[in-house]
Amino acid sequence: MKPFTFERATSPEQAVSAFAAQPHARFLAGGTNLVDLMKLGVETPAHLIDVSKLPLNDIEPTPEGGLRVGANVRNSDLAAHTAVCRDYPALAQALLSGASGQLRNLATTGGNLLQRTRCPYFQDLTAPCNKREPGAGCAAREGVNRDMAVLGHSEHCVATHPSDMAVALAAYDAEVELLGPEGDRTVPAADFHRLPGDSPERDTVLRPGELISHVTLPPPPPGARAAYRKARDRASYAFALASAAAVLALDGDGTVRHAALAFGGVAHRPWRARTAEEMLIGSRADAETFARAADAELAVARPLSDNAFKVPLARNVAVHLLTTLAETPDRPAGS
Repeated sequence: MKPFTFERATSPEQAVSAFAAQPHARFLAGGTNLVDLMKLGVETPAHLIDVSKLPLNDIEPTPEGGLRVGANVRNSDLAAHTAVCRDYPALAQALLSGASGQLRNLATTGGNLLQRTRCPYFQDLTAPCNKREPGAGCAAREGVNRDMAVLGHSEHCVATHPSDMAVALAAYDAEVELLGPEGDRTVPAADFHRLPGDSPERDTVLRPGELISHVTLPPPPPGARAAYRKARDRASYAFALASAAAVLALDGDGTVRHAALAFGGVAHRPWRARTAEEMLIGSRADAETFARAADAELAVARPLSDNAFKVPLARNVAVHLLTTLAETPDRPAGS
């Protein structure tokens, strides 16, 4: 690990100012991803700004009936929160399907959003990687690419985003609150991460020096049912080969009133399935409808040499999830 300087931020505003004064700085919270990458030599910040003690660890109701989650809320605390389990079950399930209990006790909401790809070529300093070193090439395109993207990738990068939590946030229409040198702004969670294009080194739309302060969840649609499903090589401690988060609300006649669907494990960012959602609204909530919608969404997939299986896998995960939600009895009011 290369030498670096360190300071502990005293306020969110001071953290942003400290970043502006130190080129090549990084914010440090739980450190469950950044520190690993520093040990590998992938990340080499000259200065670390510890934001773990900032007062950003509350989960509070919003006036509109949603939730506002501080960036320093630990994944384990968020997954166990009563309001999350009751009103945002897909988020709780996504959090609990990621990593180990020990890591969830350290990992933060903001850090989870900012974790970097687990592509082995990105983590291997001997392999060419445009994400790590722009212009070097992408070893995964012609290498071992079983776990790589089938949607939205480019000639410059085929890596996938690893977060489970981010997939659920995208489906819930959450927003990410940012504090930066130019002031505050809010970005939809579904738009927070980027597709690689010709600049895969940029994972998100964060501007230099911006700090995630909160994530806000809107009230769930009336009568909504939601869940998260993840297909992986083993039952725990494994990243998604394909996953899906869905929020579904039905009218009394069994037609779809609200549909939100996001895929994980198949793209450089959580993939909000807008085409499928448009097909589902107003349609009959049954397995045949769900299959047509999933097929339409995945029609633009571009599998690589070793991962064509991800397309039917993602389809089946989504269809099974939506069918299960459609068949779930409504909860009693107030439960």
